[in-house]
Order: sequence, then C-alpha cells, then structure tokens
Amino acid sequence: MKLLNPKENKYEYLDEKSRMLMLKTIEFFENKGKAKLKSDYQEKVWYADFIDFLKREKVFATLLTPSAHGKEGCRWDTYRNCAFNEILGFYGLPYWYTWQVTILGLGPIWMGDNKAVKEKTARLLQEGGIFAFGLSEKAHGADLYSSEMALTPLGEGKYVADGGKYYIGNANEAALVSTFGKDTETDEYVFFVVDSQHENFELVKNVVSSQNYVAEYALQSYPITEAEILTRGQAAWDSSLNTINVGKYNLGWASIGICTHAFYEAIAHAYNRVLFSKRVTDFPHIRQLFVDAYTRLAAMKLFALRNADYIRAASAEDRRYLLYTPMTKMKVTTQGEEVINLLWDVIAAKGFEKDMYFEMAAQDIRALPKLEGTVHVNMALIIKFMPNYFFNPDAFPEIDQRNGTEDDTFLFNQGATRGLGKIRFHDFNIAYNSIDLPNLTIFKEQIKTLQEMLLTAPPEKEQQGDIDYLLILGELFTLVAYGQLIIENAAIYKVEDAFLDQIFDFMIRDFSKFALQLYSKTSSTDVQMAVCLKMIKKPVVNPERFERIWSEYVEPLNNAYEMNP
Repeated sequence: MKLLNPKENKYEYLDEKSRMLMLKTIEFFENKGKAKLKSDYQEKVWYADFIDFLKREKVFATLLTPSAHGKEGCRWDTYRNCAFNEILGFYGLPYWYTWQVTILGLGPIWMGDNKAVKEKTARLLQEGGIFAFGLSEKAHGADLYSSEMALTPLGEGKYVADGGKYYIGNANEAALVSTFGKDTETDEYVFFVVDSQHENFELVKNVVSSQNYVAEYALQSYPITEAEILTRGQAAWDSSLNTINVGKYNLGWASIGICTHAFYEAIAHAYNRVLFSKRVTDFPHIRQLFVDAYTRLAAMKLFALRNADYIRAASAEDRRYLLYTPMTKMKVTTQGEEVINLLWDVIAAKGFEKDMYFEMAAQDIRALPKLEGTVHVNMALIIKFMPNYFFNPDAFPEIDQRNGTEDDTFLFNQGATRGLGKIRFHDFNIAYNSIDLPNLTIFKEQIKTLQEMLLTAPPEKEQQGDIDYLLILGELFTLVAYGQLIIENAAIYKVEDAFLDQIFDFMIRDFSKFALQLYSKTSSTDVQMAVCLKMIKKPVVNPERFERIWSEYVEPLNNAYEMNP
C-alpha cells in the first residue's frame, strides 16, 4: 500500500477531468510553498487564496454536485472524493475543513425535496460558493432534541427564524447555511436555508483561534418562506443524522493525509541525523517506531478505501456501511493520533519547530477524533452492531472494488435512521479464513476468545450502563471489523503476505492492550477477568520479516518527498 507522494502521484486511475483537478490542487499548494503555508497557519490567515482557487477551477461544483443537478463531469463520487480528502489533509487541516463543512452544509439540501433550492445550490457551487451546516447550539451541542432555533409561522407561507447556532464552520462566507430548528406551532423539526450575508444574520464571533472561521451566529427575525424550507418532521431529523453519516467518513482521510506528510518529514530528519556516531535510523527502537507507524498508516488507508466500496454499494437492503463509516471516523482518526505519537517519539523536539509541517500535524491530528461526535458517541453507535456482527451473519453478494464513475445517489436517499440493531453483516470469518499467516492465526484465537466472553460472561446490567467499560469492549470489537476490511482490501491491492502479517503484529498487541484494560476495570467479574487473560497474546517474532518491511517499504521514503519552500 503506497503512501501519497504529491510529486509522483499522477492519478491515472481517474478520468481526465478528475485527474486534472487533483493535480491542479497539488500545484496550488506546491506553488504556495511551505513557508507561506506555515506563516498563514501561524498568523491565522483566512485562506482567501484557496477559496479563489476553488472558484476558478470549479472544484466543489465538480466534486460535490450530483450529476442530476450539475454540468458534465459533476457527480458525487466517494471514490474520487477520497483522493481530494487525502490531498487537503496532506497540506493542512484548515483547507480540508472548509471542504468538510461544505459537504455537511450540502447534505440536507441534496437529501431534501426542495427542487428550487437544489437548482440554486448547483448554481452557487458553479459560482464558487462554500456552504455551512447549522446544527449544534451553544447550550446543547449536538443534542438535537433540545434545539432552541425557532421557526415561527406568520401565515400565508411566511415565517421568521430566531435563535443561535454555535461552532459552525464557514458561516462567515457561506452562500447557504443549512439550519436545523423547530416549528413553534407544530413542534416538528425543520431544516431551512439562510444566507450568511443577510442583514438578519448576525455573525457573532469566531469561536476558535485558527485559520478557519468557526462561527457563533444568530438569526434575528430572519424572514423565511416555503421556498427556503428543505424538510420537516422525521425527514428533517433523518437528514441531520444521515448528513453526519456522509461527512464523518471524511475525517479518517484527513488523518491519513496529515500522517503521510508528517511521516516524510520524520524519516528525512531521522535518517540524515547522526547521534553517538550512528545514524538515528540504525537504532533498533527507532526502526520499530517507524515500522509501527508505517504499517498503522497503511492499515488506515486500506480500511478507509474498503469502506468506500461499502458506501458505494449501499442500499436499503445493505447498510453495512453504517458500522464501517463511524469506524473510519473513530478508529482511523485515533490510529492517526497513534502514528503521530510514534513519529514524535522519533523526532522529539524537532516536532515543535515552527518551520516544520509536523508542528501543524501534532496540533491538528488531535481535532479529528473529536469532530462529528466524540469517540465515545461513535463507539456507543458501533456497539449496537456487535451482536449481529458476531453471532447472526447473513448472506450478501461479494462487493468488489467500486472505482467507477457512477453517482453515489443512495447517500442522499438513506431513509430512516432507526433500527441500527437490526442491520446484518456477512460472516467475518470469510475474510479471516481466506489467508493463512502466523500473526493472523494468533489474532483469530483472540477473536474466538472475545466471542467466548460475550457468550459466557457478557456485560452485566451495571456494566451495560458504564460507558468506559463499553468503550473498551467496543475497541476489541472494532479491531475485528478493522482487520476484516484490511484483509479484504489487501487482496484487492495485492498486498504481500509479509506486509499483512506485520500489520497483524500491531493488531495483536492492540488487542492484548485492550484485553488488559478490560481485565483491570473495577467492575470486571472473575469470569470476565479469566477470559481477558486468555486474550493477551504476543505476535510471532520474525526479525527477517521486520527487516524486509524496513528496507523495502520504510527506508526508501527517506528524501522521497519535500514540499516546495
């Protein structure tokens, strides 16, 4: 699994228009240069130059307009959006964030039934508009039940909107802000759009110290008509959650991009530095840190790419993506933190230097697990899938790589958000039994032991209400699904056995770590503790395999990429 190298990637797997958008985006950042990138970041400069670039090249119009509403080449294609996600993360989270928030803002529009707003949105995208998602509130966060944004009927299809929203990216310049509230007469949920430049739209302040503008805004008797209303009732509720289903997937790709750029800096620094008469990368512990970081990063990418296949194949009958997508948000982003931690242990104080991209990476990698729902929130969601995943498999057609140019129309027709516990999955053993590797054998033993605990010593009533207990149990569960998709995609991308076995080296160690944490919980019973001890395993020690991964995958990345000055 190759890492992104902006000076080598040609994106030949994409159609010509998409390929050129990727290359032009890379060119924009390389022409901007690292010094300007860093100074804008440190001085918290609003990225007007990037917004101008997006407008000039019609980037968002091409990538974020479904084909039914756009011009030639326009479509919502998760596969190609992965590439753009990764590029923006690679050069800086602020740039990725304006893309991410635009996606969220567009969700309720494309999911709604208001054709006029859809036509207007397509035109605004062509004109270079960015969008915003007015969901959370200062007093309630993302607690939608407690929303205080009020839409008051005046009669004859006219309304006024009053209330505030908080932590809303892009709201300083958004062409439209999709805003969630309640009808004061019917008490039903409603989504409507507002213009951030309207005189009744008060931009209160930027609530973060960043290049981004993450707004607190207030609507003060803002005039609304039926022409601005997107959805009502259950449809409005569903579109809010389904929009987050679409948007949260992108966070994993931001982590992948950030970690990749940081990796190039770290290996170049360490490889070309001599301490105690030895090259830093000749120290065994440094090589271990790099191999762990590289295999974790490759695993992140393998999983996220495979998740895209499930997203693109989704239907009302196949909703498996609803497990894998929060995992891309939760698991991939926390793995991103782990990669940066490993690399930081290598480069140490160098990671604080103002001229390093790493200084940005170390700060921004922390944000991603905390956006679009915390790790705890997403884990609570993931836990709902565990019984059916482990004990009630169903038959599904095999999903191949979905790299075509079709529109991902189901994303905007996901339907009701209820019934997650009824979603079925194919037998995960199909993937695990498809290949025979030493570390995979050990990992399968750990899985069987986890299943044994769930059958013989499941969480007791009090433990079911203990989110920290469930969080650790969920970590064990997600490792199983994580490994499953990695194995599936390793076959598609023809990942060699030695590399896959090295991935499961860290997977075994992670499984053992979480098993020990579960053992150590105050509420763990004697039976649960005994089973947890059985889960603790050591990977197969294979120095030859390790040195091959170092010499063939990691070491060649020294001086492979450096951003233009």
